[in-house]
Amino acid sequence: MPRFAANLGWLFTEHPFLERFGAAARAGFTAVEFSVPYDHPAEAIAEQLRAHSLECVLFNVPSGNRAKGDFGLACRPERLHEYREGVATAVEYARILRTPRVNVIAGLVRADDDPRDLHSTFVSNLRYTARELAAAGVQMMIEPINDVDNPGYFFPRNPPAKALLAEVNAPNFSLQCDLYHVAMMGDDPAAVLDELAPIIGHIQFADVPGRGEPGTGKLPLRELFGRIDRLGYAGWTAAEYKPSRRTEDTLAWMRWC
Repeated sequence: MPRFAANLGWLFTEHPFLERFGAAARAGFTAVEFSVPYDHPAEAIAEQLRAHSLECVLFNVPSGNRAKGDFGLACRPERLHEYREGVATAVEYARILRTPRVNVIAGLVRADDDPRDLHSTFVSNLRYTARELAAAGVQMMIEPINDVDNPGYFFPRNPPAKALLAEVNAPNFSLQCDLYHVAMMGDDPAAVLDELAPIIGHIQFADVPGRGEPGTGKLPLRELFGRIDRLGYAGWTAAEYKPSRRTEDTLAWMRWC
């Protein structure tokens, strides 16, 4: 049975953020993740984790201002200083929250960009981030995010991650494989799991299309959960979907395994 975590940026949003920890624990989760912890003091989040006996398994490096069109900074040459300041912030949050892995959001491509500049910046920033996180005992993740929902995203597919990991060549670097994004790019999630299992350090899921809970779309998530087990994956598998109703009423999939 996969070890399931709840993404509190997507689940239990009926509650204010700091109240979602208790809701997740009451629903049976022992681990949580979220994209953005930075709107709250790390100590306040840590107190919720302690109070509800939860582990925080992942969050993202600061990714810019989404309201102003940012979606990641790691590939943007003109945002180098801002990105690396964000890495320092992520390291401090990881220390306080005792989070073992941090995810990097690549960023968006503009029409006038030179792809070579973006790639070299991305690789340089990943090497820098891996060193900073390794010094804190933290793993670095990279998440391919589909460019259907996120036009212009710099790193949208999972298969090229194998070459990227080889190029960056950092021992604490692995792939965050989101089955929703895999399917949205037209790739076969089962084949991706089989091919990339040796480099996968974290898994997320939602159904396709619509990004709802399992059973609302066509993705064979019950079978994919079984495949994750058969591959010997020992990490966390996180629910990152848009509940179609009250979150607690969408958790039947937890009984599939």
